[in-house]
Amino acid sequence: MTEFRLTQYGTGGGCSCKIPPNELETLVAGFAGSSGSPAGDLLVGIDHGDDAAVVQMPGDAYAMVATTDFFPPVVDDAYDFGRIAATNALSDVYAVGGEPVMALNLLGWPRGVLPLELAHEVLRGGFAVTQAADCHLAGGHSIDDPHPKYGLAVTGRAHPDHLLRVDAGAPGVPLTLTKPLGVGVLNTRHKATGEVFGEAIDVMTTLNRDAARAAVASGVRCATDVTGFGLLGHLYKLARASGVTAVIDSAAIPYLAGAREAVRDGYVSGGSRRNLDWVAPHCDFGGVPEDECLLLADAQTSGGLLVAGEIPGHPIIGELVPRTESVLIVK
Repeated sequence: MTEFRLTQYGTGGGCSCKIPPNELETLVAGFAGSSGSPAGDLLVGIDHGDDAAVVQMPGDAYAMVATTDFFPPVVDDAYDFGRIAATNALSDVYAVGGEPVMALNLLGWPRGVLPLELAHEVLRGGFAVTQAADCHLAGGHSIDDPHPKYGLAVTGRAHPDHLLRVDAGAPGVPLTLTKPLGVGVLNTRHKATGEVFGEAIDVMTTLNRDAARAAVASGVRCATDVTGFGLLGHLYKLARASGVTAVIDSAAIPYLAGAREAVRDGYVSGGSRRNLDWVAPHCDFGGVPEDECLLLADAQTSGGLLVAGEIPGHPIIGELVPRTESVLIVK
């Protein structure tokens, strides 16, 4: 099956395929808020763009978490694609402080173009990740699709008193990043050249479970994960929702090997450039070079957690301060 390069069968790949954040906010405008359903109280909805929905069920000590995520291939290897997509989907549950319980496959496949054996490898990768996460994988849905796509619909649970939210940030709190940046530009290079970046695959297939558990245990109440809107986009949403300004120390940001070279050589996705354009009116970049800003806006796939708090073993990359004229300040 090595003659099939999956990244060549889609218009994009990974989380860089997200609808641009400014368009998405317009698209979902007016749908926020609770229905007042007797089935449960909506604790986290789409008001601020949190990573998953959370509902408190009557008489249950835990709240139910629900999310879904899918995208076209971000790498050529089918098994790795399945692992990456599944890890990314589970991340939304961890990002709100929850634990995944059950997942369902979401598969689109060009059955007359790509062998079903490759689709099996994608599903096998997803199964391996859910097994590692102690999460049931129980069926799902598939369609005949011109472009291959894969992901999961995930249900989990979280304690309502220990939720991680994007609107709970406070001045004086440090910002921690739990995975290095750069997978976006490396994936773009991979799609164009076929070069394989093993470190990037390792990062994208590492569950955010341990980092989320450490955050909850440390009393953290504000976090998100870094995916398609890049570090700048997700941090802007967090700071805006929390009514604070986020200050980033660009020298403290960890990057994957080869990321800077990929930007230098022009392997920047359109999604990353749109991310930067979106936050630019709200950001003070000082004298930070454009290539550095593009890396900070790089559309990540299955990125790490961005935590308003300190998590041992992970770098502090900035802090939250009282709101100033700029929502983001990069130094």
